[in-house]
Amino acid sequence: MDGKITLGITRDLFDADGKLDIPGPGLELLNAMPEIEYRMFEQFLPEVTAEQIQGCDMVISAAARWTAQSLVGNDQLIALLYTGVGYDHIDVKALTDAGVLFCFAPDAVRRPMACTVITFILALAMKLMAKDRITRQGRWEEQNDFRGEGLMGKTLGSIGVGNIGHEVFVLAQPFGMRHLGCDPYITQADVDDVGVQLVDMNTLLAESDFVSISVPLNEETRHLVGEQELHKMKSTAYLISTSRGSVVDEAALIQALQEGWIRGAGIDVFEQEPVDPDNPILGMDNVVVAPHSLGHTDEYYRLAWSGKLRQAAQILRGEIPDSLVNTEVLETPAFQAKFKKFQTP
Repeated sequence: MDGKITLGITRDLFDADGKLDIPGPGLELLNAMPEIEYRMFEQFLPEVTAEQIQGCDMVISAAARWTAQSLVGNDQLIALLYTGVGYDHIDVKALTDAGVLFCFAPDAVRRPMACTVITFILALAMKLMAKDRITRQGRWEEQNDFRGEGLMGKTLGSIGVGNIGHEVFVLAQPFGMRHLGCDPYITQADVDDVGVQLVDMNTLLAESDFVSISVPLNEETRHLVGEQELHKMKSTAYLISTSRGSVVDEAALIQALQEGWIRGAGIDVFEQEPVDPDNPILGMDNVVVAPHSLGHTDEYYRLAWSGKLRQAAQILRGEIPDSLVNTEVLETPAFQAKFKKFQTP
């Protein structure tokens, strides 16, 4: 490819002083890519505008929404390189129609998010938050009121056993738990390596001591777990919610926790974010919560950033990048016209 290309980076990946807010060498890695000049978006907007991406060949983006309006009048942008995996805030069809590659970051989130699920399981089973609280409050004599629960022989069920769900079972193997999975898009052979038995959702809910959810948010999964599903769980079971808030009917979950349908929950995602400070969940002792960021580790940021630069380099070499979501874009005239300049010797 002749000449340089412009890489736009959304403002939410920088701190208030304009420094890339990612552990590690960050922008220094671009020094090894002389074909690229980068441009930080001047401000963060909830929805990316057509004006912001004007002149960009590629954009690295995180939390901002992308809609058809973001792409109006643009025939230069060839790739949106997204730093996460849950992309319900991105109109993939609009990107495809505009001839734009959409690449996400499954390798970056796999281990950090699996660790998030395991963290919730251990914190809930060991009554960690309660023990922290009574220790800080000088209530040492109450320790026997918060005895933990062993994991050996318990059942861990995952709704969704793909990228993250499979990794959860990798990490859970030493605990000696029984593994159940529910996922219409995988086969038994896909999970034999981690000792998972695939079952229907009703069986998983009824038999699991810990139910974790690792699915994308779409119309098929919105309120996938609601009143009926929560009633099918054991009264001694815990729900772990780490994908998107709207996968769980939050009103039903609040009732389930208040009335003892289930024992507790670990929640990293809410239907409204930032969460309403008056949300009853925040006042419950049987819940461990986090602000949709428990998986935001240094490991995640380094892998996400290096992965985006790898995808950019692949495109620069005239290659189809890895972790491409909208593979159908490859057949569109709009993409093919833009891709020609990257295939020039």
